[in-house]
Amino acid sequence: MATAAAAAGVASLRYFPSSLRNRVYPGTTSGGGAVTFSPRRGRGASAAAVAAPSREAEPASSLGDLTRVDFPILDQEFDGNKLVYFDNGATSQKPSHVMKALDDYYRFYNSNVHRGIHALSAKATGAYEAARIKVANFVNAADSREIIFTRNATEAINLVAYSWGLSNLKQGDEIVLTVAEHHSAIVPWQFVSQKTGAVLKYVGLTKEEVPDIEQLKGLLSNKTKIVVVHHVSNVLGSMLPIEEIVACSNRVGAKVLVDACQSVPHMPVDVQKLGADFLVASSHKMCGPTGVGFLHGKFEILSSMEPFLGGGEMIADVFEDKSTYAEPPSRFEAGTPAIGEAIALGAAIDYLSNFGMHRIHEYEKELGAYLYESLLSVPKVRVYGPAPSQSDHRAPLCSFNVENVHPTDIAEILDLQHGVAIRSGHHCAQILHRTLGITASARASLHFYNTKEEVDVFIHGLKDTIDFLTSQH
Repeated sequence: MATAAAAAGVASLRYFPSSLRNRVYPGTTSGGGAVTFSPRRGRGASAAAVAAPSREAEPASSLGDLTRVDFPILDQEFDGNKLVYFDNGATSQKPSHVMKALDDYYRFYNSNVHRGIHALSAKATGAYEAARIKVANFVNAADSREIIFTRNATEAINLVAYSWGLSNLKQGDEIVLTVAEHHSAIVPWQFVSQKTGAVLKYVGLTKEEVPDIEQLKGLLSNKTKIVVVHHVSNVLGSMLPIEEIVACSNRVGAKVLVDACQSVPHMPVDVQKLGADFLVASSHKMCGPTGVGFLHGKFEILSSMEPFLGGGEMIADVFEDKSTYAEPPSRFEAGTPAIGEAIALGAAIDYLSNFGMHRIHEYEKELGAYLYESLLSVPKVRVYGPAPSQSDHRAPLCSFNVENVHPTDIAEILDLQHGVAIRSGHHCAQILHRTLGITASARASLHFYNTKEEVDVFIHGLKDTIDFLTSQH
């Protein structure tokens, strides 16, 4: 019994802000005086919900209202609070259509691809390659052979770094990045720099807190061999002018790699129009499953690159002392791939395409602007990145801090008392946070299945959370 009681006590503290645990405050003590809360309960719990401010219901035509029914995970409550999921920058939720596609593969035609001649293998191979074509069409690739399935976008960047970078970079060559890149777009190139002697050059921020494109142009020279940039920042919400960056980079003979993890799920992306040599994205951020992502590369460049991993599937012929390699994409897909996950990614693309990325983008622009303006209305809140405008796109996410309050405390109390899921920390962007003069921030990130009504619940919960936390200091 003592063990059970101790376990319950630990559970009760799990959701209370770490910086406030074990403090004694009037009216909040339990037992020996430490602040405690009951463990959260699932849907249907009897605890009363915190009343959100009243607002007129959104019209039935709202894309958020139309699509929510497809996402069963959103239809649940915690301690009487309906779940508000605002952590889409980390991973999106999955519609039933995608989960069914994954289940159907394992239930009805699970088999390895490409090498079998039996019916199951043929069906699995057909569905797997159909998914590749769907990805190619989704980003308007010139050829489906330009799409390489990877475990995730991180592996896709590493593939380029090792297969292209190690073979093409040497002492004194330069790699240009921005201070706003995700760690996945920085660390692989640090490895390459350490192995080759290539130099990393970083672009800073403007006063509007976006990467300085004029500074980037000034860094380009005949020493620049590759430029690594995000399309949309996962912290600032800003979008870079990729076509302009590509044009300037091409003039000095430099390749361009684009991290499109925060753009492909939210807006139309045309790789031929952008013109980048490489572009990466993740399935799990675009309503697909985890465990699969993709690299788009220009076919002539992919054909010139050495394999990333060795094994089955990526070979043409194997001899005792050497091997010859298959053409792309097989050259870069060694071993058994994530077959079901790739097929389900194709199903996610079908789902997104059914609504249209232009429609999703327009809805999310409106939703993102509403989130930004709502956050600015909260006293002591500092939002990072540019303001939304007619000319400058801002993604539907806001990273922010509250004066004298730790972002993790905000995230934990919002989750516990209001059922709102946001993220706190450095968002895999420590260099950017140091540039901004902070160590961490809170982030609310939206997707097309979110609504303005949920933004209101979030803002109401944030105000309550700020009042509660500031009263304890």
